Amino acid sequence: MLEHLLETEVAKRPPTVRLQGRILFLTEDPDLIRRQLAGEDLEWDPSIPLRDDISTDEITPGWVCYHFDEKLGEYPYVGLLCGDERPIGRNDIRKGGFVCSVSGKRRGKGSSREASPYAERAAGLRVVIGENIERIYGENCANIGLLASTDFSLIEKIRHGEEIPLDAFIGDAGRIQRDIIEYGGLLDYAVARLKGLVALPGVTAPADRPQTIAEKIIARHWVTDAASGALGVPAVKPGDTGFLRADLRFSHEYVTPMASTFWEDFAGDAGLNHTESIVFFRDHLAFLDEVITEERKAAGLLDAAHALHDRQREFAAAKGVRLHGELPDRTGSEGICHIMVQDRYALPGQIIIGSDSHTPHSGALGCVAFGVGTSAIVNAWATRDVRLEVPESIRVNITGEPPPGVVAKDLILELLRHPTVKSGEAIGRIIEFTGEAVEALSIDERATLTNMAAEVGGFTGVIAPDEKAVAWIAGRRGVPAAEVRALCDGLYSDAGADYAATIEMDASGVEPMVATPGDPGNGLPISALEGDVSLDTVFVGSCTGAKRADFEMYAGVAREAVAAGKRVPASVRAYAQYGSIDVEAWSREQGHDQALRDAGFDVLAPGCGACINAGPGVSTTAEQVTISSINRNFPGRSGPGQVYLASPLTCVASAIEGRIVAYGDQAWSRGAVRQGERRAN
Repeated sequence: MLEHLLETEVAKRPPTVRLQGRILFLTEDPDLIRRQLAGEDLEWDPSIPLRDDISTDEITPGWVCYHFDEKLGEYPYVGLLCGDERPIGRNDIRKGGFVCSVSGKRRGKGSSREASPYAERAAGLRVVIGENIERIYGENCANIGLLASTDFSLIEKIRHGEEIPLDAFIGDAGRIQRDIIEYGGLLDYAVARLKGLVALPGVTAPADRPQTIAEKIIARHWVTDAASGALGVPAVKPGDTGFLRADLRFSHEYVTPMASTFWEDFAGDAGLNHTESIVFFRDHLAFLDEVITEERKAAGLLDAAHALHDRQREFAAAKGVRLHGELPDRTGSEGICHIMVQDRYALPGQIIIGSDSHTPHSGALGCVAFGVGTSAIVNAWATRDVRLEVPESIRVNITGEPPPGVVAKDLILELLRHPTVKSGEAIGRIIEFTGEAVEALSIDERATLTNMAAEVGGFTGVIAPDEKAVAWIAGRRGVPAAEVRALCDGLYSDAGADYAATIEMDASGVEPMVATPGDPGNGLPISALEGDVSLDTVFVGSCTGAKRADFEMYAGVAREAVAAGKRVPASVRAYAQYGSIDVEAWSREQGHDQALRDAGFDVLAPGCGACINAGPGVSTTAEQVTISSINRNFPGRSGPGQVYLASPLTCVASAIEGRIVAYGDQAWSRGAVRQGERRAN
């Protein structure tokens, strides 16, 4: 494989670029968008209301990602919500002759899908500009050669076709990011690295530097010599750039097919490096057939989605990679990648990379687990390495005892509305959760926090492993506790470790929360909702909400309701979907499956489903209202309706009442259901 790559020719880009074409301002005003699509060129004016928080779900909605080639260029921004409208249609960007698009804060938040910048580039865009740019999206842009900047002064230079130094798009990026941009993408850079054409910067941290837990794990996995595979440095500090050896690399059917195409272009028919530490998952689209519209079927999208699955299955077989696939006897999958990685694979102190932004889920076990894009997965298939500029860390210290009815989901929704997070200061940083309230959580509940570090904008989320983690792994996997305890040796943050910021939260002051439709950061206490919010649908599941502890809570509330003669009213559709076949089997043993059915829930086999607009529980009209335990409620992510996010307790209590309520406020709820500790562990 390496010999094949060494025959590949690579060259750097010229030191300047000349980009001549139209500028598209992605504004809040749909009329301004339509005027630009019709041919009007706007002059840049800072008073133009640019769209903030544009998610990758809006750049390329889930159904667009059923394609994994140049056809993606027909669809960028078709999910972009401007006011109450989606003014951009299929092929509008290609037809408009745009070379640059401009938006506001937190461009590219959400999913790690490289399909988003790939679609932009395939539509003719060469530059994207935003006030700030999310980490994975920005890396994905660089990895495929799409230039990105936060410098609005470039707008007029691009419009007039002026020569612009390539450095203008590099800014203060680290040496590796700079080289990737100069070589036009990660895979060409990888070849240059193998040929010795690029020099890696050295680690600058003093050997005795106090470190955070994440920095210690990163230092242990630092590649010091790519040829020999030598690993480890005494210490690292924020800004150090290099490569890490990954213990586990995984991808799912949304990404593996595009990655396999990149692989064939990059490495021909060569095998993957160390297939024992690569895993594929079929989890996102296993239920799509049940909800896809006739219109999308007619457009060939169901066939395209099936092609994703077929491509992944064939590639896995050809390369000898383990695939957790579809269930043989019914609709569903073996499980959602993040839940299965936590339950079956992750160990304290590991580096785990996955093709999904919620990969930090496994940080609950003391891993540094983070999402990467398609090109980074392909590079890791070849080298087992993943590039990294060591991020700064933010410590989130949660003290106090949560009131009855407040669980991990409420804590993370409270964090998401914190000014430090809302301002974007957490973007790209390691989120380390500490404090007595975190220590009191079960491992599954801790995973709710680390999973939704993605919503915070963080690079990853991590919690130091303790005896609870040791017992959890030993009990789930039959590994001797002493062996697990040895893995945890030294996995704590040193006194004097450096944090960019510390956020203090008192759990005792947190109320049951919801995030109102449009963004997970729209959190507020249920008590602050104005009037009753009636529900059409309740969906509980997804990687965030389909673990054992979640089903312990769902079933506990359901049992209380049924004992009081209550169940889900006929006006509400209620669905509960398992996160894996392991969670399903355990829940059936505990009687949770039957408890939910008795309360009026449809209980579904494992899969991602409604969270990605691909299974029962999705909305079908804009007027429908859903409450859900999933992690994201970006416009269109779970259908055209309005989605509120809430905890497992709130979701089931609200399902029983037919409106959004806080668990514990009803006469039938005894307040006995807490954090899923009793049997879930």
